[in-house]
Parts: sequence; C-alpha cells; structure tokens
Amino acid sequence: MSRLPKSLPKESIMSDKYNVEAAEKLAKEALYLPVSAAVPIYEQLVLTYPTTAKFWKQYVEAHMVQNNDDEAKQLFSRCLLDCLQISLWRCYIRFIRKENANKGIEGQEETKKAYDFMLNRVGEDIAAGPVWIEYIAFLKSLPVHSPQEESQRMIAVRKVYQKAIVTPTHHVEQLWRDYENFENTVSRQLAKGLLSEYQPKFNSARAVYRERKKYVDEIDWNMLAVPPSGANKEELQWVAWKRLLAFEKQNPQRVDSTFANKRIVFTYDQCLMYLYHYPDIWYDYATWLAKSGSVDSAIKVFHRALKALPDSELLRYAYAELEESRGSIQPAKKTYEGLLKDPANTTALSHIQFIRFLRRTEGVEAARRYFLAVRDSPSCTYQVYVAYAMVAFCLDKDAKVAHNVFELGLKHFMQEPGYILEYVDFLSRLNDDRNIKALFERALSALPPEKSVEVWKRFTQFEQTYGDLASMLKVEQRRKEALSGTGEESASALESSLQEVVSRNSFMDLRPCSSNDLDNLVRQEWLSKNIKKKNEKNSLSNGVAQTYKASSGLATGSNQSTKVIYPDTSRMMVYDPRQKPGVSAPEVSNSATLSSLTVPSIVGGTSNSPNDILRAASPALACFIASLPAVEGPTPDVDFVLSICKQWKPGTISKQTQGVATPSLSDISGLNKSHLVPNSSAYKLTRDRQTGKRKHFDRQDDNDAVSVQSQPLPKDVFKLRQMRKGRATGSQTGSASYGSASASSGDLSASSG
Repeated sequence: MSRLPKSLPKESIMSDKYNVEAAEKLAKEALYLPVSAAVPIYEQLVLTYPTTAKFWKQYVEAHMVQNNDDEAKQLFSRCLLDCLQISLWRCYIRFIRKENANKGIEGQEETKKAYDFMLNRVGEDIAAGPVWIEYIAFLKSLPVHSPQEESQRMIAVRKVYQKAIVTPTHHVEQLWRDYENFENTVSRQLAKGLLSEYQPKFNSARAVYRERKKYVDEIDWNMLAVPPSGANKEELQWVAWKRLLAFEKQNPQRVDSTFANKRIVFTYDQCLMYLYHYPDIWYDYATWLAKSGSVDSAIKVFHRALKALPDSELLRYAYAELEESRGSIQPAKKTYEGLLKDPANTTALSHIQFIRFLRRTEGVEAARRYFLAVRDSPSCTYQVYVAYAMVAFCLDKDAKVAHNVFELGLKHFMQEPGYILEYVDFLSRLNDDRNIKALFERALSALPPEKSVEVWKRFTQFEQTYGDLASMLKVEQRRKEALSGTGEESASALESSLQEVVSRNSFMDLRPCSSNDLDNLVRQEWLSKNIKKKNEKNSLSNGVAQTYKASSGLATGSNQSTKVIYPDTSRMMVYDPRQKPGVSAPEVSNSATLSSLTVPSIVGGTSNSPNDILRAASPALACFIASLPAVEGPTPDVDFVLSICKQWKPGTISKQTQGVATPSLSDISGLNKSHLVPNSSAYKLTRDRQTGKRKHFDRQDDNDAVSVQSQPLPKDVFKLRQMRKGRATGSQTGSASYGSASASSGDLSASSG
C-alpha cells in the first residue's frame, strides 16, 4: 500500500535549484508514490542532477517494478554513458538478464554482449570486482553440447580471468585464487606456465590497488553535482579527485599507453559525475586528450562541457581556440557568433575577441566591417574602441585609422578616465606631444574633479618627463588646486613638499634619496595630513566611552538604538619595521598604574578589578608587586627592573611571609592612581632591603657568582652570553642599580607624601 507524503519539497527545489537536502528528501518521498505520480519528480531530479547515478537508478527501478520495459530502456539510454557507477550498471545487467532469460541462445548472446559492454565501460572501477565474478559465473553456467563448445567456453572464461586479475579492484586477490583453481582444474601442466606468466602482472595490480585505494577512500561517492560554492567539503573533494587523476596519469601499473589512457579517461568521466559544474576539470580533460593526440575526443569533451555549462564564456573561448588551432575555422566562428547572438547578454569582451578572430582568419576588412557595425551598440564600451584602434595600429600599421578611431570614441567616452589615458599612451607612441597636451586640457576641463585624479597624475608625469621647470611647477600647482576639495588632497597639501622634488628628479627605479629617506618622507607626509586635527585626546576618550556604553547596552538587551563608533584614524601610526617593541604612542597617558589596569572578562563583558587579579596571586607574588616602585611612563626601564630582580631572593619571600603579614589587597588596590606606592609594612621591607650594608651586598654578590659558576653551563648560546655579561658587569652595576633604586624610592615616597 503506497503512502502519500504529507508535503513534497517541490517549492524548495524550485526556489533553490541546487538545494541538496531538498533533493534528497524529494527522492526519498518519491519512493512512496505511484510511478505515474513520481515521474515528474524524477524528471525534475535528473534534469537538475543529470550525473547523479542514484537518482537514475531509483527512477529506473520504479519502472522495472511495474515491468515498464520500454520506459526502462529509454532511461538507460539517457544515463548509462554519463553515469559510470557500478550500482547503476549492475541494475542494467539485471534488467538485461531478466529480459533475455527465456530467449535461449539468442538471449545468452545478448546478455554476453551486455556484460562485455559493461566491463569495457566500467571494468576499471575499483569496485568492479563483483561484476567480473558475476560474468565469469555466467560464462561457466552456459550449457554446452559438444567438446568444441566446451573448449570455446573455457577459452572465454580464461580471457575474462586474465583481464580481471590485472585490474586493480577490491576483489583482485579473490579473483587470483579463483583463477588458480580454474587453471589447475583444467590442466595442471598448462596451469604452471600460465600462472607463472601472470603472477608478476597480478602482483603489480595488487600493489597498484593498495595505492589507489588510499586516494579512492578520500572521495565521497554520494556527493551530488552542484556548482562550486567555496564550501570546505567541496574543496576537499576537488583536491581528492585531482590527486587521483595525478596518480593515474603516472601510469603506476606500467601498462602500455592504450590501457593507461583508457584508465585516465575513465577516471575523468567518473570525476565529472561529481564535479560536473567545474570548468577547470572539463578544460583539463580536453587539454589532456588534445596533448595525447586525441583531438577529436577533445572536441567531444568540449561539446559536453558547453552542454553542461552553457553560460561559461571561458570554455567557449578555449573551445574556439582548439578548433582554430587545428584549422577548423567555421566551427570556431560559430562559437564566437553564439556569444554574440543575444544582444542582451553580449559583452564588450566578446566583441573584442571576435574582432581579433576576424583579423586573424579573414583579414583587415572583415574586422573593420564588424567594428563599424557594432560601434553604436550598448555593449560596445570604450574598451572595444581601444582594442580595434590598437589592432589597426599594431597589426595593420595604420596610425591614421587608429587616430580616427580614438577621436571617434572621444565623442562618446570623454567622461572615461581610462579611455583618456589609453589615448594618451597612443599619442605618446607617436611622439605627438602637442596633441597630448591638448588632450589633457580637453579631458580635464570635462572631467569632474573626483574622476580626474589619475588624469592629473599622468599629466604631471608627462610634464616632469618632457616639460620645462616652469611647466612642471605650474601643472603641479593646478593639480593641487583642482583636487583640494576631493579628499585626495588636503588644504595643507597645497604647499610644496620634498616629495614633489623627489618625483621631479626620479627616473624609472632611480631615486635622488635612499629608501630610508623615502620612507621617512612618506611617514612625515601622512602625519602632516593629521597634525591639525582638533581634540584628538578627547575624541579618543569619548569614543572609548561611547563604545563601552554601546556594548553595555547590547549586553543588557536594551532596545535603545546604539550609534556605531568608528576608530579615530588620525591616531593611527604608520607601520615601521625598524621600531623597537615596546615603544608607545605619543598620546598615551604617562601614568600606568596597577589600579588603572582592567582585564576583560570572558563572561558578561565586564572588567575585573585589581583586587580580583591580586586575590588569585600567591603571597610571594603579592609581596613582589608591593615592593616594586612607581615608574614613570607606560613601560619601565629594563635595567632598573632587572636590578630589582637581581636583589630579590625567592627564598627570602617565603621566610618573610611566615613572620611578616602579606600586603592586603585593600592596601595594594588602594594605591594612588598616579603612582604605585606600597603599604607601610611592605614599603619598610623594601626600604630595609635596599638600605642594607654594602658589605652584605658584596658578600651576596660573591655567593651568587660562586653558585652560578658551580652550575653546568647551559647549551643555549643566548643564556650563556647573558650570564657572562652579568658576571662581567655585576660588580660595576650593583652599586649603581642600588643607588638608583634608593633614589627612586626616595623620590616616590616624597611625592606620595
């Protein structure tokens, strides 16, 4: 009893032609429909996915169940040659055997032809082992009525076995064992020679099978053929097929070129079942065939490609080139004319390529007639005028015709800067400086300022190359005045700069200054454009506050509209790879204290306070932080921090923390917002340590040197160099570091008091 689906996703397929999920659901629900009702659905599926074997197989089986043999035959004729998948072809064999089961010898011959046809098309498939086994079993089951027929049957079985055992399939080892048994059953004496002859061929096939399987396992054989969308899965499948094709092109089995090429053709045809909408696969296939000497086969592949991708202009050009290269001018011309037959979809590039084709194949007059015919069409852009003018100038050596074409186009494309620059290049080749200047003046008087930037740039370069100093300076000043309100030039750029001197005195890659000086000039010019902006510091702080407010509003789910805050580009710095790490921006605040530090929280979008940070720290780390003096600037002096670290003993921390109270979080977090000042107990501990007797520190330095020397030298060259440097300068820098530390502590205490 058939079950009608509640709803068919026809609408989803119509709205999204290549909706894979909707197609799978539609095919699944079509199983529960009568054949008459399911035919429109199947037609929709196979029309959208013409190389998907599982849809064809389901479509055919629906007719086979109802014994609709004529419809099944028609479907097989539509899909078999394009869908080289074993499951579909085995369905075809079942249909043939069923149809010829009661036809006697004639039916057996038809079945045998069907098997031969199938193995000739898909016998190279790695999953074709069961088909070889099934065919051999069919041949063995044929009735014989004389010793001569028995001998013929044995010869036919032997030939099939010998083909099967040299084909890398999943069942190649089983086929070899069956072949051994077959030969030993027929004649042990004959089997010894035949098996020794085919043993190396079987070993080669088995080795190639193991290698091929690695590539085949990466392929998704259930993938539907959809246009490339850039999805990761699609790209992985593209790579997997490329790797398999490269493997087959290496001829790993070292068979003759005929069999090797047949296997490569089969792999390409299988690949196109899944990458049906990939033009590069079609092009690679046709190109490989043409290079292999099968130009006719390459032409057929291009025909299939243009049928699969009728909108691919690129494949049409490639096909036309192949036809033209072998002397078939008319098919190539029809290809170009096919691109031009629809005025609505005709492109300027198709006009240009057809003009070049006509010039190559039919001569100057044919190209001229076509240009005159299409020059006023909407699809004839300024590029077509430029292309034909250059054909006349470079190929026909007719500068007058080229000049007339440029002048003709100037009536239509005066507002196109690209056309003006191409015309300037043409006049430059003629060394016609007078007309170049006139063209610049005409164009700049007609072009709006925002579209004249490149034209002004070329005009300036022309004057710098061919004009005198007065004309150079005049054009540069006119350029500044014309572009001052377009955003390309600021008001400050109206003044002369050293960059202009560099531009006037440069030639090709030669500069009147070093690259370092040129980089400095670029950075200085960028900074000068932003030097007059007002309230930079306030704008930055306001921007941060507004951004925080907006993010808080979003986090709390408020319905208030939030204003998008854009970054203040005037505060951006030009990247300089020579800058040392740690150099701060000039506008950053000079006070960086622990109390002003905030750590963004992952949850909730709030900030952690210094108390939260210090609460997670160990007592030893808290004491160490408390003992650090305040440092001016965003980053402390490295030598100063190292001098404090050298004087600190981790062992002392643990002993002191047993008897001395660890600085409280409230004391540390309640520091002055401008300086990091520890509490009284921690400060006293630091002061005592820093104001100890000099003799104690000298003895401590000696002990440290002995302990360091007693340790094995590190293998790291950098560490070894640092240790040597520390021992060499330790006695000299110890007192200085100590003195600076004391002085700094005194200054800080005075300032905090």
